[in-house]
Amino acid sequence: METEVNALAALTGASELEIYRRIFYASPDYIAFSRLSDGCFIDVNPGFERLLGFRREDVIGKTSYEVGIWPEFCTDQRLAYARKLRQERAVRDYPGYLRCADGRVIEVEASANIIDIHGEEVLIAIVRDVTERNRAAAALREADRRKDEFLAMLAHELRNPIAPISMAAQLLMGAPGDAARVDQLSQVIARQVGHMVGLVDDLLDVSRVTRGLVVLEQHALDLNMLLIDAVEQVRPLLDARRHLLTVKPSEEPACIFADRSRMVQIVANLLNNAAKYTPEGGEIRLTISLQPEHVELAVTDNGIGIAPALLSQVFDLFTQAERSPDRSQGGLGLGLALVKSLTELHGGTVCASSAGVGQGSRFAVRLPRLRLPGVAPGQMQPDLLAHAHVSAHPLRILLVDDNVDAAETLAAFLKDAGHQVTVRHDVSGALAALDAGMPEVCIFDIGLPDVDGYSLARRVRSLSGGQDCRLLGLSGYGHERDRARALQAGFDEYFVKPADTRCLMSLLAQWAA
Repeated sequence: METEVNALAALTGASELEIYRRIFYASPDYIAFSRLSDGCFIDVNPGFERLLGFRREDVIGKTSYEVGIWPEFCTDQRLAYARKLRQERAVRDYPGYLRCADGRVIEVEASANIIDIHGEEVLIAIVRDVTERNRAAAALREADRRKDEFLAMLAHELRNPIAPISMAAQLLMGAPGDAARVDQLSQVIARQVGHMVGLVDDLLDVSRVTRGLVVLEQHALDLNMLLIDAVEQVRPLLDARRHLLTVKPSEEPACIFADRSRMVQIVANLLNNAAKYTPEGGEIRLTISLQPEHVELAVTDNGIGIAPALLSQVFDLFTQAERSPDRSQGGLGLGLALVKSLTELHGGTVCASSAGVGQGSRFAVRLPRLRLPGVAPGQMQPDLLAHAHVSAHPLRILLVDDNVDAAETLAAFLKDAGHQVTVRHDVSGALAALDAGMPEVCIFDIGLPDVDGYSLARRVRSLSGGQDCRLLGLSGYGHERDRARALQAGFDEYFVKPADTRCLMSLLAQWAA
């Protein structure tokens, strides 16, 4: 630094002493001079005052111990710092802690030299506050640790359903004539595929929500009317664990302005969380209560509870309660994070409470209450999907998908429902089928290898009779812009793979009517 100061002095005409004084006073870091013989401060800069809050006049002539800047818990570290200084006469970026005038303890890094000034040894120390930097680094390390745990958990959760699916597929090949065996194995595959679809959907939802890509389709709703749909989604888990679920809707309509499907997702995720973390035979209560300004939906259980240290983190991504060795709860720790994000998108809040481990827990969602004049308590709306049926009129369907297994299984499902299905695996085959006669419904995979499904849809619309044909797009991409692009290309509907068969049959029933 002396060389740089000499050059600066020559350039500016200022004396070296003046330049050092300017550096001393302008530095944002703590700079202090102290005698090595007795440890008393000779001088401190304004950075010292700003960092620790002690006035210069209250420090000069006193030792650091008299000033009180050393926290009691770091005595060993301070002694090691002193030994290193005496042995090497210099330290660089030495970590430690200092106490401020207001009692706060901050993390610091110190660089110091012992120099001789007119025969007296003087310690020059430069100290900077690294509290925020270290806190950010610790947060990054924790996030990285949780990410690694999450990836390991994801691999485990995906392997779980893959194993029975693979085994069931092999057993099916050996039992073509055993109807009971085929039915049992088919149910295994269907359950495990549903589990995998749920995992993927949660991952995609988290990605969309965190990037602000979720678009709500909000309407005036009675929250009571959504409970049956949410309970139906979680019913298999509730029954499997023999839980007693008590549902208590509000006496008056719980009117909110919300996206119906997202609200069902919120309630289902809360119930799913309660079911997973409540031992078998537990009790779960779902209640809706009304306040002048908000509607509260609460899920209470008598399960494993939440440790105080985890209570503030339960809505963070990838956070889960302690698992048993068999990892019986399952899931990826995304459900509650989605609840929080989706609730906040609706202008609401969510909170968790628990008396501690083994004491159960309560999750409460509060949403702005919507006042609608003349609204009276209604009855549960029928679940249209549960009552969906295929019309007696079979549809002529052209199914185009380059994934042979996916196409053949979907075609078999549609044929079992009574429809006439033609399957093609490329665009040339599809065009040949269209030339032979226009179907009533076309189901096109979007990601075809030669010409994509969008182009094929536009081609259908340009053909004679194509305007009357119903077009359904299938794709593994579930972003809203993908759906919008499909509708612009001429599709009537767009399903994300794997298509929900109940939704598909309901849609075909409407088209056949």
